[in-house]
Amino acid sequence: MRVVPAAARAGLAVAASAALTLGLATSASAATSTRTIVDGSTTYNLSVTAPNTTSAAGQVINVTGSGFNPGQGIYVGLCVVEGAPGAAKPTPCLGGQDESGSTGASHWVNNVFGGMFANSSKFGTGGTFNVNIFVKATLDDGSVCGQDVDCAIVTRADHFDSNDRKYDVHVPITFQ
Repeated sequence: MRVVPAAARAGLAVAASAALTLGLATSASAATSTRTIVDGSTTYNLSVTAPNTTSAAGQVINVTGSGFNPGQGIYVGLCVVEGAPGAAKPTPCLGGQDESGSTGASHWVNNVFGGMFANSSKFGTGGTFNVNIFVKATLDDGSVCGQDVDCAIVTRADHFDSNDRKYDVHVPITFQ
């Protein structure tokens, strides 16, 4: 058995404590929003998780979801929201309709066309997704999230059914 001097153990404890404190201080906390909907005769328990605080200057964040209908494509992005999920279409959204994939501000999840275009993918098993999007406080029209408008990380039905509000899920976000 190897004996470690008390001073070495104390130094190791201080270093470990500092590393843990720094790790916790820089970790973004996450928020989860859920919504249960009925589409046809099937009930879907939608869940979306995203950071609840991020840099106002902009950063890439990870957004995950589960319980979605793989037959209904969705967009994931940062949008202006008014009222409860499903009350009004979340719009405008950062990056607009980014068909070229140049902004990375939205992601299209669709089981027919997912993966064929930039910033697109198919649903995983059980209607899951795991995507990265770029967000920042100032939208393309100059309005600022949290000052001029309320914003959230959202899912909403894709352009094949853009008026369907059943798949709207909002995760509120704060910019610092």
